Order: sequence, then C-alpha cells, then structure tokens
Amino acid sequence: MASAKNKNPNTPATARRAKLDEARRKERARERRVRAITISASVAVVAALVAGGAYLMSVADDKDKAEEQAKTSPVTGERTWDKLKQNHVSEKVDYPMNPPVGGDHNQVWMNCDADVYTAEIPKENAVHSLEHGAVWVTYNDKAKDADVKALGNRVSSTPYSLMSPVADQKDPLILSAWGKQVTVKSATDPRVAQFFTKYVQGPQTPEPGAACSGGLDK
Repeated sequence: MASAKNKNPNTPATARRAKLDEARRKERARERRVRAITISASVAVVAALVAGGAYLMSVADDKDKAEEQAKTSPVTGERTWDKLKQNHVSEKVDYPMNPPVGGDHNQVWMNCDADVYTAEIPKENAVHSLEHGAVWVTYNDKAKDADVKALGNRVSSTPYSLMSPVADQKDPLILSAWGKQVTVKSATDPRVAQFFTKYVQGPQTPEPGAACSGGLDK
C-alpha cells in the first residue's frame, strides 16, 4: 500500500491562503472601525441638532417672554393723556403738549411707513399718523448725531413709525404714540425698544390697521 504524502504547511498555496485570510481579517476589522466611527459621528450630530434645536427654542421662548413683558409692563417715566379729541380740522391746532400725542388733526395723515423726515413736518398731520397706530420719534438740535442716526435706522426698518425734528420741543429725544409720550436719554435707552414694542399698532391705537402710506410725504 502506498503511503500518504506528508502535507507541507509552508507551501506557496498555504502561504497565499494565510495572507488572504489575514487581509480579510484586517478588512473586517477596518469595516468595524468605520461603522463605529460613523455611528459615533451620527450620534454626535443628532445630539448637536437636538441641543441646537433646544437652544433655538429656548431663545425664541425668551424673546417671546421679553416681548410680552415689554407689552404689559409700564414704560418708566411715561406720560399719558386720556379723552383726546379726534375731529378732522383744516386749521392749525394749539396742542397742550409738544410734540402732540393726540387731539384734533388734519384729515390727511403723515406717511408713517418707516418714514424718516429731515425737516419739520406739520404736527396736525403727524397726529393723524398717531391715530393710525404709529410711533413718532422727534428730536431737537441738542440731540447727539449718533442718537439721531441710530433712531433713524430703527424707524426706517419699522412700519407704522416716523421720525422728524421738532425744534421747539423741551427735551433732545422724545417718543410719542396716541396718548403716550416718553423722554429718553439716548438711542440705547431700553425704553426705546419697549415703547416701540408696546405702541406700534398697540392697544392705544384709535384706528388699528388704518393706512400709514398714501398720505402726506413731505
């Protein structure tokens, strides 16, 4: 009987198989690492998105709360007038406050669709704008140029607001709405933002939704 041939573990074929098995083992290990990295990255991205979404929601909630507080809280130093007349007249009106915050006024409103006037405007027309829910920013020659510029920027980006100089007003910077008025120290005075938030088309408006364009523009 012929004897069986001894198997040599070091034949070229055996070596190739060993290298192939080792290559496959390394490839499987690499794929596992890639999957682990991908999963970890995905988890991190999802976590970041969740955290970012929660942050944005928190910021939005804080903004809503701040606006609601601004609308419901009194404006410090604000002056209020009640029972103001609303008749249309063609003659000049002798208002008891300067700038006026209400009373009889011209039948044509001053355009108040984010309008910034560099010259004085008729007070009787501006009062009609207040009746429509506008906030009127006024200043005299004592106001700082930086404050005038900053307030002008705010008005120019805010529908239902207007701005103009009033040379004979007592204080450098005054904000007025229908029946409401406050003197502010500067454009960065926090009452500026509060006054705008509270009174642009606010609850004091006698004619909410009425036009702020199509009136007198100079």
